[in-house]
Amino acid sequence: MKSSLYKIIIPGTLALLSVSYSCKNFLDKPSTGTLQPALLANKAGVEGLLIGAYSLLDGVYKNQPVDAWETSVDNWSFGGIASDDAYKGSNPTDQPNAAEIMTHTTSVINEYVANKWANVYNGVQRANDVLREIPLVTDGSILPDYQKQLIGEARFLRGVYHMEAAKIWRKVPYVDETVTYTGNNFNVGNPGPIWDKIEADLVAAVASLPTTQTAQIGRVNKYAAEAFLAKAYMFDHKYDLAKAALADVIANGVTSGGTKYALEPFANNFNPSTKNGPESVFPVQATVNDNANGYNGNAGDALNFPSGGPNTCCGFYQPSFSLVNSYKVDPATGLPLVNTFDATDLKSDQGVDAADATWLPDSTTPLDPRLDWTVGRRGIPYLDWGIHPGAAWSRDQTDAGPYSPIKNVYYKATQSSTSDTYNGWAANASTANNYNLIRFADVLLWAAECEVESATGSLDQARIYVNMVRNRAADKTGWVKGRVTGYGVNAKGVVDATLPIVDNTQYAANYMVGLYPAGSFTTKDVARQYVWFERKLELAMEGHRFFDLQRYDGVYGGPAATGYMKTVLSAYIAHDSNIKGFANPTMQGNTFTTNKNEIYPIPQTQIDLEHGQLTQNTGY
Repeated sequence: MKSSLYKIIIPGTLALLSVSYSCKNFLDKPSTGTLQPALLANKAGVEGLLIGAYSLLDGVYKNQPVDAWETSVDNWSFGGIASDDAYKGSNPTDQPNAAEIMTHTTSVINEYVANKWANVYNGVQRANDVLREIPLVTDGSILPDYQKQLIGEARFLRGVYHMEAAKIWRKVPYVDETVTYTGNNFNVGNPGPIWDKIEADLVAAVASLPTTQTAQIGRVNKYAAEAFLAKAYMFDHKYDLAKAALADVIANGVTSGGTKYALEPFANNFNPSTKNGPESVFPVQATVNDNANGYNGNAGDALNFPSGGPNTCCGFYQPSFSLVNSYKVDPATGLPLVNTFDATDLKSDQGVDAADATWLPDSTTPLDPRLDWTVGRRGIPYLDWGIHPGAAWSRDQTDAGPYSPIKNVYYKATQSSTSDTYNGWAANASTANNYNLIRFADVLLWAAECEVESATGSLDQARIYVNMVRNRAADKTGWVKGRVTGYGVNAKGVVDATLPIVDNTQYAANYMVGLYPAGSFTTKDVARQYVWFERKLELAMEGHRFFDLQRYDGVYGGPAATGYMKTVLSAYIAHDSNIKGFANPTMQGNTFTTNKNEIYPIPQTQIDLEHGQLTQNTGY
């Protein structure tokens, strides 16, 4: 199926159709170069505005995708390298703004923070443009049922963009369609959390949206909106409400194309050729070679490819030693080593010369098979690109470690396909690889959390939900095959590490997955740790980890003790700062301060523009 069929694209004729002011720092001056509302007061005009609102979901809000990594939809910086998932990668001096995020020293003038703010509030205002325009349509071109749907989609998008802001900055302005330049009310403050307003938008969306959107499956349906409503409730710690919403999504939810939500082969979630599958609750659509210069591709991951591998750029977002250790399992049960995973390190090629033909990957330690769909490791097949060569694909192994990201990388088989890759800056940096803002595994694990935290929950039902996700991982048809057993001899008669001998009848590693037995979720505390660790394994390198830790922490009302986030990240920093041969100076400067680093600083430029209405977050 050609991915371009599913992308909602901004046609060139609609690219300037915003009739309002595209982000907070533009609210204090009239809009220029835009069409007037009266010209758009028809079905085509409103749909054009809605397309513009959807288009910012991918993080690209400027006329070039080359710095979209700062506003990436998958939050690899804000949600990934700031957590225990990954390092910034590359070399210590590259992307200093990203280094600040990794080390929790983010300044109020950090460019990533400023551009992310601009991106999400651009999205908010584009959604508001739709809501302001609809009442002006009097020509009968929008029938009542469709008007209801359009309002629901706009409110959904407004809720999603505000949720993104609330995750990153917590206390943020809520901007609805009544905020305008002409109304002289555009200086909006941030007195407290806005979860109630986000929830109201999403409740309205659920009530207004159809169950399917088969004509344009990139558009949101009722069940995707309900899943986002549940997500808002999770951040707001309203577990009973989240539990009810998730139960409906699990029992009745279908994709916009009408397919029942279900788990599918793990790797399918990250392959352009199998996107928009039954696990995609709400995927951000990506397409390339569509006359948009790659702007509609997944350009936010442009930096996040092995520097010597597919696309040769740029060695960022490198998985951590601690993350890799998390995939070790108990050899007796196949269950995660929740409390002892970092006691020993899985064998790696850190400090091993790329030409060393005596080195072979670990073939004995029992491992969760999701590791090798999440992390590139020397001696293990890397998608369909062949055996990962280790140091040869690392930008700077001494400073960034031996591991590579996988989930955002396209397949070699699709490299020459015009539907899957775009030959632009940093060859093929924009790909047609969707990003799932929510996938069904996410829903199941939230449901498990709710069973633990809700007064009406069942610890055994939490176990059942977790085992549904683990059972998918246990399906051997999804395990990576291709065991490196040695190396061949080159023309000079010398054993050559670039000539691995691969036995494709064997699994690449000693994979093992066990299910939690009945009665194992003995207490809330025990069950909570099992559920949280499963989220870590299942959703690693998808930009969720930092925000999960934030959500769990008692600093913001979570069920764990105040300082839980610091405890987890401090243990990670201490461990990964002491890996032999890993001299990463960025990691050495890493620290975490409670009641500060759980969220990010509000951009100083926004505070200056708001004439005292915005209050900076504590500690910045």
